[in-house]
Amino acid sequence: MFKRITGEPCIEWYPKKASQAFSNGALVYADGSGAIQPADATSGDHIGIIMKDIVSTDDDYASTTMVPVDVAQDGDEFEVDTDSTATAALVGTYIDLADSLTADEDASAKDVLLVTRFISASKLAVKINSMGANKNVVTS
Repeated sequence: MFKRITGEPCIEWYPKKASQAFSNGALVYADGSGAIQPADATSGDHIGIIMKDIVSTDDDYASTTMVPVDVAQDGDEFEVDTDSTATAALVGTYIDLADSLTADEDASAKDVLLVTRFISASKLAVKINSMGANKNVVTS
């Protein structure tokens, strides 16, 4: 999951995709139909981190209810889990996502995360490089 470690939270409310599960701390992006959905290995132009779980047993699961998102700003750093073994050599490099909760430190096709610090073999500090205002990374 993504966890803010620097910068001030910037909470904005966005409609969630109907009938879509979300994990608190997941990176999200606009799905092109007026809602947000969890990021994945091919998503670009991320908005930020959803601040609540959405599960199929929620009363509003099938609705496009407004949900809180911590919008990533320039300079904000987030701690994120990695999908295999991270190393200090990754600092200063761009990496991809494995899914909405996990970085893929072995891939750099989309370059959506900038590694700013090595925390452990399973965690890195990153900046979200693929915000619409920063890089305009296309979802493919």
